[in-house]
Amino acid sequence: MPSKKYFLLLFILFTSKSISAQEKIQNIDSVKTQKLNEVLISPLHINRDLQNSPASIGILSEKELLRNNTTDISNVINTIPGVFMQSSNITTTRISIRGIGARTPYGTNKIRAFYGSIPLTSGNSETVIDDIDLQNINQIEIIKGPLSSVYGAGLGGAILISPQSLKSGNYQAEISSVFGSYGLLKNRISFDLNENNASLNLSYHNLKTDGWRENSAYNREGVTLGGELFRKKNSKLTYFSNYTYLKAYIPSSINKTTFENNPQAGAPTWVASKGFKEYKSTLGGLAYDFKINDHLNNSTSVFINYKDSNEPRPFDILRQYTFASGVRTQFSGDFNIGKIKNQFIAGLEYFRDNYSGNTFQNLYQQNNGNGSLQGDQLTATNQKRRFYNIFSQIRTLLSDQFEIQAGLNYNKTKFELQNDFPASANNPVEQYSYDGIFSPQLSFLFKPNEIQTFYFSASRGFSLPATEETLTSTGNINQNIKPETGYNFELGSKLHLFSKKLYAEIAVYRMEIKDLLVAKRIGDDQYEGVNAGKTFHEGIEIALKHNWTINRTFNLNSYTGASIGNYEFKEFVDNGNDYSGNKLTGVPANTASAGFNLNTNSGFYFSADFQFTDKIPMNDSNANFSDSYSLLNLKTGYQFEILSGLKAHLDAGINNVTNEKYASMILTNATGVGNAQPRFYYPGLPINYYGIISLNYLF
Repeated sequence: MPSKKYFLLLFILFTSKSISAQEKIQNIDSVKTQKLNEVLISPLHINRDLQNSPASIGILSEKELLRNNTTDISNVINTIPGVFMQSSNITTTRISIRGIGARTPYGTNKIRAFYGSIPLTSGNSETVIDDIDLQNINQIEIIKGPLSSVYGAGLGGAILISPQSLKSGNYQAEISSVFGSYGLLKNRISFDLNENNASLNLSYHNLKTDGWRENSAYNREGVTLGGELFRKKNSKLTYFSNYTYLKAYIPSSINKTTFENNPQAGAPTWVASKGFKEYKSTLGGLAYDFKINDHLNNSTSVFINYKDSNEPRPFDILRQYTFASGVRTQFSGDFNIGKIKNQFIAGLEYFRDNYSGNTFQNLYQQNNGNGSLQGDQLTATNQKRRFYNIFSQIRTLLSDQFEIQAGLNYNKTKFELQNDFPASANNPVEQYSYDGIFSPQLSFLFKPNEIQTFYFSASRGFSLPATEETLTSTGNINQNIKPETGYNFELGSKLHLFSKKLYAEIAVYRMEIKDLLVAKRIGDDQYEGVNAGKTFHEGIEIALKHNWTINRTFNLNSYTGASIGNYEFKEFVDNGNDYSGNKLTGVPANTASAGFNLNTNSGFYFSADFQFTDKIPMNDSNANFSDSYSLLNLKTGYQFEILSGLKAHLDAGINNVTNEKYASMILTNATGVGNAQPRFYYPGLPINYYGIISLNYLF
């Protein structure tokens, strides 16, 4: 509706006016005003200064990640303009960036993610970041669009998660508990040490909730170990491992009538079968960084990623095993051509993924109400994927005010598939590879002074098909399927204003995707992929961050963000239906967020966060839309020192203060069986409460 766009524009103008008014007050006593800190990004970038990066990169600091209850990341990620994360029961999530990935049925793809230098994205193009405990994260960077050749040139972009590390002192121990509505309980203990030549970070957490819907209990526990060894002036060895065990019951989606009248209900078949997802996963990696000489450095890492999962569903029981491994090496340095300075990155990433999947009958209807019961085997599939990325990037400083950055990524992917069951003479190993994909990137950056940056970038990206998108209805490889590709054009600016007390970022982008991948559902868990057309993505994103020292007692941090987009099918014909010109499924065109944190020098603080989400098209025909909604979250806390080095932290919060009824996730293109209504809706949590107690000892 047009009124929604007017609301967003007024929202931005109102906030801007408020900030201007605050700045006038600040100018009276600017000496007392605290400036915003400059932000550093991942050391694997060609340049670590966010101000000098010709790209739109959303940053979430440690403090921002813990703004809510330390258990759900979606509330925090949705404060970044252009990024939209849907979540149901913590374990079922979908992240889209500028509309890319919005039509994925149950998870996240078209976006690559890394934890340090370890990929979190599987060979099946699926990304899961929910296993990582928020308290083990130092910072999250979200690169919007295919602007980073270094991280694989994914269409949606990349998510870079920096592991937590000890920042001060030699030893630190921490224990914390989170408790809240619907049986929420999270316990965590951690220990850190930092010596001259080594460091260690060890933590354990257990997160439980009874869930507010039927069949939605959740239990996750994890152990994380990381640190550095053999640390010298010019070299260090970084190690990391993370083990996760999860068992999450699945209430699944519900239809509109149930959503409106009984949202706590689960889908009847999932409740009757007591369907759940259970898995064990292990990440592990080593990275060696060393300085070859004053102008050349190298970072080389190796990793493994193992996952063993069991998922009883009403229509079958799915057992999956995945083992991935890989290596990544990156050279970085600088050189001069005459008086012109240049910086560069060049490297190679190799990834291999072995997947085994088996399905069995689910005899829950014959199990006397005790839930799922495994029956005869139905299918057995093995798939291997191999790919490598060759990447390079160069930064040329033509003058103090003007620079050029260029990058190139080359990807080559091969895979093979074998259907082992039912056994047949027609079960050969099928091998296939995509044509090599070149993804160039070119950016121009103009910096009139140290606090203002303007940039333009053009880039090409790609997205590989997921497993179900590569198969025909008979389970064989579809030789005609191709990766999605697209070009992105972006114009933006990053400005520090009012003596660096206000940071403003604006980006205008336009992207067109061709060879759109569509996974047609032909059974309960059967899909057939086709390249069905083109999508169009354009929009404007605005982000403001502000620091205001009111007086010697109070300090106010605030943020405002908004995304106004136009996402649509440019050319799309599916099963004879022409959806060209329709709104893109699964993503809101407009979102907005705002919040503040009021701190006192006595240790008390109070924060509030507001989020607005526009209506979402739920199917390609645009026949159904979810309602727009607004969420308000409040939190207060007190930090104080009990003894020298021993600090306590007490928090209390309320989420969804107005008890808004909303869909926290949409199942796109849901269809009803027979006369049944389609089950589009995953209901979001009603008003809920939580408290946090933590003790930290630094010695």
